[in-house]
Amino acid sequence: MSWRVANECADRIFGSAARKQIIMFLADKASDDGSGIWSSKGTIQRHTELGESTVKRTITDFLREGILIETGRRPCKNGFTVIYRIVLDRVMALESSAEPDEGTGSTVDPVQRDPGRGSRVDGVPGPGWTPNHPETILKPPTRKRAEAAVDERVERIWAAYPKDRQRGKVASLKAIAEALAEGIDPDDLLRAVQAYATESAGFTRSKVCFSDNWFAARRWQRFLEAMAEERQARTVLAADHHARLAA
Repeated sequence: MSWRVANECADRIFGSAARKQIIMFLADKASDDGSGIWSSKGTIQRHTELGESTVKRTITDFLREGILIETGRRPCKNGFTVIYRIVLDRVMALESSAEPDEGTGSTVDPVQRDPGRGSRVDGVPGPGWTPNHPETILKPPTRKRAEAAVDERVERIWAAYPKDRQRGKVASLKAIAEALAEGIDPDDLLRAVQAYATESAGFTRSKVCFSDNWFAARRWQRFLEAMAEERQARTVLAADHHARLAA
């Protein structure tokens, strides 16, 4: 899965929940340039739990709209699987799902930006900037910066979990941090969470798993294993392709 492709698709409006669900599933299979996606319509249907006609119609629409293009075919036991590429330029041209900045922040007691003035008592100028001045930059020690970076990655992984199933944040963050401490790649863990979100979209409440249980039970493991298998398959396919070119 490409973090860039998944991000671009996640930040765009595709017109319906089904279309968004399918494009996120495909993004999970893409390389950084959007290519290398091989996944049959039946596989897409099983993982997204959408209807067969919905999947076929959506893929056809994506091809017609230029969001997807066919780049080849890969032999399989049932004949062949079409290899797709997500056209990033076309995706980036879609409407952003980000909320517009209304520019309505607080303007009460605005911060003075004159560096030569501190607080005034009885008309006497106070000292210059203090360590608590909003524009004073205090660089934390290297260790603290490293810890802050880890915390940011943990929070990002937590934030990717479906909002309606987030529970026990403290326990969830602890389980995520423990996984990272074991050497699990944070980007891979993030992709695992996103893959689960795509896979379970539309599940009834009785079928979903809340975040504290999901992370504690290490249910992300199967997604990491699937990613490893896909990477291996791509490596083998690329090696076979180069061997044929050299022959």
